This record gives sequence, structure tokens and C-alpha cells, in this order.
Amino acid sequence: MVRNFQFEATGLLVDVAPGWQIARCGECGTRCRAVHDARERRWRHHDLAGMTLYLRYRIRRADCPSCKTVKTEKVPWAANGANFTYDFEERVAFLAQQSSKTAVATLQRTAWRTVGMIIRRVVARSLETGGDRLDDLRFIGVDELSYRRHHEYVTVIVDHERSRIVWASKGKSAATLKRFFDDLGPERCEKLEAVTLDLSAAYIKAVSEATPEAKLIFDRFHVQRLAQDALDDTRRDEVREAVTKDQKKALKSMRWKLQKSAWNLTDADIQDLEELERVNYPIFRAHMLKESLVSILDGRQINVARRRLKNWIADARSSSLVHFARVAATIEKHLDGVLEYVSSRLSNGRTEGLNGKIRTITRRSFGFHSASALIAMIFLCCGGVHVTPAHSAPSGFH
Repeated sequence: MVRNFQFEATGLLVDVAPGWQIARCGECGTRCRAVHDARERRWRHHDLAGMTLYLRYRIRRADCPSCKTVKTEKVPWAANGANFTYDFEERVAFLAQQSSKTAVATLQRTAWRTVGMIIRRVVARSLETGGDRLDDLRFIGVDELSYRRHHEYVTVIVDHERSRIVWASKGKSAATLKRFFDDLGPERCEKLEAVTLDLSAAYIKAVSEATPEAKLIFDRFHVQRLAQDALDDTRRDEVREAVTKDQKKALKSMRWKLQKSAWNLTDADIQDLEELERVNYPIFRAHMLKESLVSILDGRQINVARRRLKNWIADARSSSLVHFARVAATIEKHLDGVLEYVSSRLSNGRTEGLNGKIRTITRRSFGFHSASALIAMIFLCCGGVHVTPAHSAPSGFH
């Protein structure tokens, strides 16, 4: 309730008080009759007509019978220990979803670091009240994200069914992913049906040990990228071996044409690729291997795909192209996981899409100094956290 107000040099100061008389513990909410002391405190609220607005109250410290120690009183307008009201923090979090921390700090007249602390507090409240995010997981995606100029990594877990990030932690090792499965617990691990991931040996090891019954599905685009990289490496080898400058220039100009999808090729591109069989057979052969792998992954019948993929592995090994021989060995090693994509059509596309959004947030923020700050922004923007700026009207107004 509002008791009084006064204008100061910087804005408006409003004296308020809780709707209850007996102090309540700020941690457990227990009523505390034995008051220890009281001191004045201010909380920043929404600006009013361009002026800063603070709420003032003599907050009490009382002996909590449940906590067995002196605790600060609970107030209904702000979190325990916070210097900002719930409404102010919700608005800051909402603005941070839409723009950079610097813009939010300037608009709300707060420090840049304060914006980060408010975001972490809002996210923590949302995670506490929104139920356990790790419940009912069946299909998940695992991927890593780099920050701080690619020197540090964060591992993220995506729920394919709800299209949101449900877990994130610093690092990209098997131990990092093991922490997720430890948080998940053995009972919920047994409910996992499929895990999509790239060909990271560390992630494969962690998933296989924690949930051996779940299907490993290797991301189609990571598998396809192996062939694309092998094709480009083959082209580079041929450029180095070319005799004349014109030959080198012609082969260099083929780079992007070779990587294009068939439906994106122009008539001129098609003519150049057909001419390639006569001009440089190794590159032509590499291009055909890449295209045939794409065709296999486009299929829907797993038995047909298995037969075609085994034939592809044999062709790649007999092609005398060392880069494709290496790809063939990798695909053969992970054959079952590659074929699971054909039958399930699950990939890390949703995970990569969310990672793209996170990279946009990172660029907008000009990087992050700590993993905890990045993880808070990940949950705020990609974790299904819903915040709305508070809109209120005078009570009793008609």
C-alpha cells in the first residue's frame, strides 16, 4: 500500500508498505513476530513521466523460527535482496530479449552489469516456477557453441518436441555432457528415445554410456559436410598440381559451383560441370560422389539407403581420392547413426537454428565475459522464458 510520496531532485520517492502487519521471512515466508531491527531501503521502479521513481520502506529484520536465524523481511514488490521491483526487472528482461544490454542500460538508466544481474535473476525465477524443464524429454539435440573468439565453448541441449533449450553448461567434453545426464537421472534417461548430435567422439561416448537404449542420430548436414569438405580438398589438390595459370584460375572459379545444390545450378553452371569430366576427371569424380551421398540421404527407405550407402563407401575407397577414402571410413564407422536419420528424419537443424539465434545475440552484445552471462541470455531468448513489461492502471478508475 502507498502511504506517502515526495519529490526529490532526481525524481519521485514513494513510501510504501506490505499489506500484512507481521513480518514474513524473506526466504521461507514464515511469519516472524520477534523483530530484530529495521532500516530504510529503496527499490527502483518504473520511471514516471521521465523521472526516476523509487519505493521506500523501513524493512525489518526478524528472527525466523523456521530458519533459526535473523532474516530480512519479505516484501511483495521485489525479490529478497534485490534493489529493483519485480515490474522493473520484468521490463529490463523484456527489453534485453529485443536489444543489446548497452541499449537497455541507457534506456533504463542502470549500469551495464546491473542488466546482466537482473537477467540472471529473472531467468532463475522463471526456471524455479516453470516446473522441471528436464521432465518428459524424448527427443533431444546436442550441440556446442563457441564464444570469446572461439576459445571457450558452451554445450546446449534442445528439446525437439518443444523447440527450446532445456539445459546449457560451460565446456564441450564428455564430462560436460555427463553432467546433463546426471541432472536428468537414470529414470528419465531411460525415457529418451533418440539423441541427435554431430560426429563428436566426446558426445558419442557420453550418450552411449548414459542412455545406451536411445538411438544415436548423426546430423545429416554434418555428414554431408564431410563430403563437401572432401570435394573442396580434392579441388585444392588439383589447383596445386595445375601447370598453367589459366588452369589454376579455371579450377579456382569452380569452387562455389561444385558446392551448389542441383536445383540452384544455372545453365552455365551445368555446362561447366559437364565440361569438367573432360578437363579434370578427379574433381568430376569427387563431385559425383558428393551428389550421390546427398541423394542417398534424401531417401526415405532405410534398407535401400543401407545398400546404397555401402556401395557408396566401396566406390569412395576405389576412387583413388584420399579425402573421400577418409570420409568413407568415417561413415562406415558411424553407419547405423547415419541411417537412423533416413528413417526418423530427425536432425540438428532445430538446434543449429537456435544456435544461429544465440550467435546473433552474442554479436549484438559484442561477446560475453563469462559463460554464466551467456547461459542466462540463452535461456531468456531461446529457453521458452516469457516476460512481458508490466502495464498497470490506477485502481478504481472507470
